Amino acid sequence: MITTSVSEFRKEMKKYLDQVSDGFETIIIHKPNTADEGFVILSLQEYNSIKATQHELSSTTNEKRLDSAISKFKSGNSFSKKLIKK
Repeated sequence: MITTSVSEFRKEMKKYLDQVSDGFETIIIHKPNTADEGFVILSLQEYNSIKATQHELSSTTNEKRLDSAISKFKSGNSFSKKLIKK
């Protein structure tokens, strides 16, 4: 994670955006004269991943299924299957 100011981001925008797209970095830009306000810049791929996770966990049923699958995997009570090729 990289933190910077608005003015520094403005000066080096290309460098920062390259770090986000090429290095999977997240940038936090602090607003001037504020301690807890700012902006976050992340790649579209990372954003889509967050949104997909949010969607999966938005349903109590999906959350329970995921928790159950994780528990089974951690306890060694899981199995694998080969994919059927057509």
